[in-house]
Amino acid sequence: MTPVQFKSARRALGLSAAKMAQALGVASGRTIRRWEAGESGIPGPTALAMWFLLIEARIEPEFDRP
Repeated sequence: MTPVQFKSARRALGLSAAKMAQALGVASGRTIRRWEAGESGIPGPTALAMWFLLIEARIEPEFDRP
């Protein structure tokens, strides 16, 4: 999952960076913003969790799956 895809998915879920951090169990919204800016890599399990969140919310991503 690319940073752009991650940010698009978060927005589609209607979550702020802070709320996304809570949902994924990461330290803070700052971590989310770093991933979205491409400053650090998005861990594989986190990307997978994002896909599951989209599926659970019945949201079709606006990008191709990897």
